[in-house]
Amino acid sequence: MKHFASLAFALFLSAQVFGQSYKLGDKVADFTLKTSTEQSASLSDFANAKAVVIVFTNNNCPYAKLYENRLVGLAGNYSSKGVQFVFINPSIGSGDGSETLADMAVKKYNFPYLADEGQKLSGRFGATKTPEAFVLKNNNGEFILKYKGAVDDNPQLESGVKSFFLKNVIDEVLNDKTVTVLDKRPTGCLIKRY
Repeated sequence: MKHFASLAFALFLSAQVFGQSYKLGDKVADFTLKTSTEQSASLSDFANAKAVVIVFTNNNCPYAKLYENRLVGLAGNYSSKGVQFVFINPSIGSGDGSETLADMAVKKYNFPYLADEGQKLSGRFGATKTPEAFVLKNNNGEFILKYKGAVDDNPQLESGVKSFFLKNVIDEVLNDKTVTVLDKRPTGCLIKRY
């Protein structure tokens, strides 16, 4: 029994140390990551945005490929309304199947595509899949996490979507309404931890 209690306590402590990801309603700290052209971009660069939508994605995941046009379309539709999209690639690293900055440079988006080298940021957000979206509301210069999860309810067929989770949350945030869907489990490729 004594060993069981010690094991349970050790598991509790490790969950406390490694489970320190952002929760809904948390303030998101400023971060700086590299772009595919080895420049840097920070969350604070978007201080004038009403909201920032962070999407953890990569070039190789079939689900990320299925969602790419939808996400680029959302970014285009909302950029004039003060919403900044940012793609972040957690697959940059030294592990098997990892991508490089050159792989990322192939993509030409009208918004930043950043490399999460060492997976520090994806770990901090608690991102588990690609694609996975996080909506941050700018509240007097502080970015507050309002949503995390799926883009919509149909990863395979855009015309079959019935629930537009991400779009609805963006609209609610822009209109200062209560976010009705806070957390929807994403469908996608598991983020391999290096």
